[in-house]
Amino acid sequence: MKSMVFSAFKLSHWRWVFLFMFSVFISTSFSDPRITNAGLFCGDSQAPNGTNYVPDFTELMRQLSNQINNNIFASYHLNSTPPMYGLAQCHGDLDQTDCLLCYAEARTRIPRCLPRSARIFLDGCFLRYDYHRDFFHESVSSTFDTVNCSSNNVTMVGQDNNSRRILFGRNVDHAVWNVTSIALRRNGFGAVGLDGVYALAQCWESLTPAECRQCLQKAAETVRGCVPKEEGRALNAGCYLRYSTNRFYNDGADSDGHHGLSVGVIIAIVSASSAFLTLAVAAAYVVYARLSKRKRELENLGRISKRFDRSGLKFKYETLEKATDYFSPSRKLGQGGTGSVFMGILPDGKIVAVKRLIYNTRQWVDDFFNEVNLISRIEHKNLVKLLGASIEGPESLLIYEYVPNKSLDQFIFDEEKSKLLKWKQRFNIITGTAEGLAHLHGEGSHVRIIHRDIKCSNVLLDENLNPKIADFGLVRCLATEKSHLSTGIAGTLGYMAPEYLVRGQLSEKADVYSFGVLVLEIVCGKKNSSFTKSGSLLQTVWTLYKSNALAEAVDPCIRDEMSAKEAPGVLQLGLLCTQASVLLRPSMAEVVQMLTDKDYEIPRPNQPPFLNANVLGTATSSGSYSSDSFISNALRKIQGSGTSSESSRTQ
Repeated sequence: MKSMVFSAFKLSHWRWVFLFMFSVFISTSFSDPRITNAGLFCGDSQAPNGTNYVPDFTELMRQLSNQINNNIFASYHLNSTPPMYGLAQCHGDLDQTDCLLCYAEARTRIPRCLPRSARIFLDGCFLRYDYHRDFFHESVSSTFDTVNCSSNNVTMVGQDNNSRRILFGRNVDHAVWNVTSIALRRNGFGAVGLDGVYALAQCWESLTPAECRQCLQKAAETVRGCVPKEEGRALNAGCYLRYSTNRFYNDGADSDGHHGLSVGVIIAIVSASSAFLTLAVAAAYVVYARLSKRKRELENLGRISKRFDRSGLKFKYETLEKATDYFSPSRKLGQGGTGSVFMGILPDGKIVAVKRLIYNTRQWVDDFFNEVNLISRIEHKNLVKLLGASIEGPESLLIYEYVPNKSLDQFIFDEEKSKLLKWKQRFNIITGTAEGLAHLHGEGSHVRIIHRDIKCSNVLLDENLNPKIADFGLVRCLATEKSHLSTGIAGTLGYMAPEYLVRGQLSEKADVYSFGVLVLEIVCGKKNSSFTKSGSLLQTVWTLYKSNALAEAVDPCIRDEMSAKEAPGVLQLGLLCTQASVLLRPSMAEVVQMLTDKDYEIPRPNQPPFLNANVLGTATSSGSYSSDSFISNALRKIQGSGTSSESSRTQ
């Protein structure tokens, strides 16, 4: 064990080795995606009330993502109601990986203008969406064109203030007019460094040469007004122009403005140097990352092992292996996003569910520790109880209480089994699930736990058809002083709240939204991803609600006198939980009160966000989902170039 533990001195030593090599070589080994926000502007046009602007926006961004994977320019027309148009442009000096990263940052920030149109300028790219197509050839705008100047004045040794301003102004003029000329000769892009001033100009590819000229001429005139500031940025409808006293663009971008070694010699030198330096940095980083990760794994495993030793939650791997008949296929209960589950019979005859994790020790330890650390301390009649774990065998196992009737989706969506769930059973399932979630959210406690994947397949039924929430592999903690977390998107499409799907903002209200969808599925006996001519289940229920005909949405096999009276109110509660606004959704404690207090008047809901069939058709109710395949592509490219980044968890 001693040989496996690295001292703080050794880790510190490798950390400084890595940082030194990184600082020496980074300028020649890696480029910069330049994701500084230069300007975000919300437009005048707006989607009409009642339109599906959230899923339309998501689909538009996905289409732009597909194009930007292989190009630095993308445009798309989404044939929605109303139509939505999008344009994305990276600056010509960015490589494809940096272009992807810059677009990803812009796509993350721009939704804050929804449902209004928007444009965002980052220092490496531009993104815009609107509800009219005229902007593709909009070169200048009297309303939105602006210039951003830095706060610091330039410093030049040996000059008085007036002379310094005059000289610097001439240098800026020279650089700006030169870069404008270069951009007009090079299909809209140019970069130049002259007399200590560096400049970059970029027109969007949707413009004609005449429109590009008009935009750059205006940009050059306005950015000149920033002198004597160190930096100036002109942000026009059809172009971007920046000058700076620092060389901010990537190598090779200003080749049109310099003379020196031949291109062949430069390429040979750069290629050889980059190859060697990239290998050196990559090797140093790999060593550092492995040492750090292994130390963290050992610390977490040690904490888990001590806790299990004290609490009696520790199981031997051999015992569980025999209990499951060596993980026989005949004992398999199901397959989840983080592993398969088997029925096991312990030596004392007790039946348990053994979750066999799909990750080995080096890969899963952080997520495993998170799940065990949170769930082992929680007990509630509507939460599946964690009985223990095995962490010292060839693979890691979690042991949960055995729930004989498996998952709710195997009842509610089965034509024969659904008849076993009368209105009383369904109402009890809804209420019990709500109580379990309210307990997780911990009203008044120090930590709130967000499940992130509430759906029918993660609600188990015991021998009396009482619900128990299961599968805590995606849980996250939220401290009481925080309103939300910004995190990678994980869960199941069709159950994910719009603010989480679009912006990555996670709060307990995301679970409330998922619960609302679950309620509609239980009462109606249909999947939210099952579409009819009238749209999704969510849209169908809303339409019937507006027509005062909610009873028509109830599953035909439970349309008796009792359900006819109570079910419409429960459906209204489901709609209340699925409202687009986070603030309008009730807490789970309030939901429990609405379900248990017959005198509680359920408020009138606002229209929920509707997802179209093309979006929901990409996922099933049994599979979890990462909302933006573009992000995954970007991360693969980063990993391929020798850097690393934490990706969104995809199940």
